Amino acid sequence: MQSRGRCKDGPDAPHGRQGKLCTVDEQAVERVREVVAAIPPGRVLAYGDVAARAGLKSARLVGRIMAEDSADLPWHRVLRADGTVAPHIAREQLARLRAEGILAVDGRVPMSRYRAP
Repeated sequence: MQSRGRCKDGPDAPHGRQGKLCTVDEQAVERVREVVAAIPPGRVLAYGDVAARAGLKSARLVGRIMAEDSADLPWHRVLRADGTVAPHIAREQLARLRAEGILAVDGRVPMSRYRAP
């Protein structure tokens, strides 16, 4: 991931959209990777939990980092704050969680039961 370190407004936003384009430094990427790698099997964290533990302010930034750099991590252990998963990866993510003993109820993981300490 390229390291530019600041958010900027304007036409350089993704897909030509106006708005903020936030860039991430390598240290932030590594902190997120370390937090995700440390989530034990059978436990989960929300994107906001990962952000807080990595010293970042944005759960969305964690999502962006993971979208670009998490294939070798237990990405399936990171969920939305309400315990749901993104629809486009729901089947695979829920299957991986189920294999670790994490049971979703109506597509939602009970965060209070499975959240990593």
